[in-house]
Amino acid sequence: MGMFEGKPQEEPFHSGEVFHLWSYLYSTKATLVTLQVLTNHTGDHDLQTFLEDLTENSFTQEEQQVEAILKETGIRLPPAPPDRPNVEVQDIPAGARFNDAEIAGLVKNELTSGRLLCSYVIGISIRGDIAELFNEFHTQKSEYESKLLNITKEKGWLVPPPLHHSKVNDD
Repeated sequence: MGMFEGKPQEEPFHSGEVFHLWSYLYSTKATLVTLQVLTNHTGDHDLQTFLEDLTENSFTQEEQQVEAILKETGIRLPPAPPDRPNVEVQDIPAGARFNDAEIAGLVKNELTSGRLLCSYVIGISIRGDIAELFNEFHTQKSEYESKLLNITKEKGWLVPPPLHHSKVNDD
């Protein structure tokens, strides 16, 4: 029986998988702290609810899953930045505060870049369980992007690029 036959969990990692698991965890830990800050800054109830859901049901779960894989294989974990305290939005000076549309845009960018990274990890993985895990992360990020797009449309925060309406010649 070859090295890559049998259960994926028993297959060795290649260096790219190790690097991307470790760096993904490091980035996810930083994103969780960023989401704490952004949640403190938002004044919109719908956006705050979205951010809390995204934090708990996406990024926190991803952190736990990737951390478990690294621990299980004996790979040293990356450091985590310290948690941020909860503050009331009115306690943040207006000039230092992110507005809700900016927060939505920042989170949209994080989700988009996260999906791209997930696609890359899926492509380089030879362990099926790792590819499958990052496919789940990719799908979840897509679902959250869709939810956020709806919020930005409802709130009037969406800034589309110039729209083009093609002219059709009616001869």
